[in-house]
Amino acid sequence: MLRLQKTVAKAVSLSGVGLHTGQQSELTLTPAPVNTGIVFQVQTAEGVVEIPALVENTDRANEGTRQTRLVKDDVVIHTVEHVLSALAGLGITNCYLQLIGGEPPITVCGSAVPYVELIREAGIEEQGLPALCYPITQPVSYRHGDALITAEPADRFLLTCSIAYADPLIGMQEATFEIRPEVFAAELAPARTFVLLEDVEALRARGLAQGGSLDNALVVDGGKLMEGQQLRFSDEFVRHKILDLLGDLCLLGMPIQGHVTAHLGGHDANVAFTRLLAKSERRMARIYPPRNADHWDIGSIMELMPHRYPFLLVDRIIDLEPGKRVTGLKNVTINEPFFPGHFPGHPIMPAVLITEAMAQVGGVLLLSSVQDPQSKLVYFSGIDKARFRAPVTPGDQLRFELELVKLRGPICKMRGVAYVGDAKVAEADLMSNIVDR
Repeated sequence: MLRLQKTVAKAVSLSGVGLHTGQQSELTLTPAPVNTGIVFQVQTAEGVVEIPALVENTDRANEGTRQTRLVKDDVVIHTVEHVLSALAGLGITNCYLQLIGGEPPITVCGSAVPYVELIREAGIEEQGLPALCYPITQPVSYRHGDALITAEPADRFLLTCSIAYADPLIGMQEATFEIRPEVFAAELAPARTFVLLEDVEALRARGLAQGGSLDNALVVDGGKLMEGQQLRFSDEFVRHKILDLLGDLCLLGMPIQGHVTAHLGGHDANVAFTRLLAKSERRMARIYPPRNADHWDIGSIMELMPHRYPFLLVDRIIDLEPGKRVTGLKNVTINEPFFPGHFPGHPIMPAVLITEAMAQVGGVLLLSSVQDPQSKLVYFSGIDKARFRAPVTPGDQLRFELELVKLRGPICKMRGVAYVGDAKVAEADLMSNIVDR
């Protein structure tokens, strides 16, 4: 599973009251550079305090508060799960969240829809580098009391939740969703937070739910909703639990590839499970792409491209502007399998393979811009104006610079130039088709 890093294209703001604090607050999403992650910026009397949205920064005194809180020094941010869920659900990996007040505002309807609309108003900008991903390679489980959360390997990101309440309106519910932007926006974001009426007074006695109302939360009493409230989905309650789980898993700091299942879970169990994953991630000997990467390394390229030895002819992508241009490298060594025959005693890289390597670099540009790239192939369909100006020999490093000239449906045209150092060694116009595997 390969995902590009993304941020919001411009700053956008949302105001309201906090669900638990009841205080007025304002949240502004602003663009962030690659490899930043999701970072809250809180204005205090001493200046701006930055709190990365990572499980290490969760409040360990959070238990039983029915929310997820971040804390640094004396700064506490309440109820981060809904905005984090929206960011994760829409694929945002880098963003500054400037917060005035101690809690992101509860949206008017108590769901993540206004956050989705806010992000769409800002626009989503692809940043040209792969996002660090956490693949579940073996089963992982966490149990505490009745709560059980597990993760298993999968080729996608799937979330399953099951809940059981004595109230007959909720009862037992279970649902599974693949986490993709269109699925999140349509099927999960509209699901609203909920509470049993019998629990409201106890929560408020603890200083919680001060901003809750019938406008921003579903209130269940004796098998029915309060007057004027209606369900958006028959299983809206478990869908909101999945929304919460996604927001809490966002604290891992990277998207997950795997199937996470939560049975009778809640924020406390979700955060504990995320902490367990984070500890496992730190034991991994090698992560593709590396942290703070400024390029696509070979692991990222192999996730996207189907080619393998001896026909994978690109080693690194050093620059990629989605939908526009790409720069990639091919290191040429004497160990290339074609040199023994081309030519004995006078090794020269065949021009046709220089062209193929150029096309593969262009293929990374094309596949990085399509949905579900692992299900696609790029067919090389034509060459025009090909020129080969100097031989390429062992020890050379080929640098390919390609620009997308035309993209119409699955058919594209690119202009490519190959350099060794500052010397131009080849150039060509390449035509390709994107097809299903």
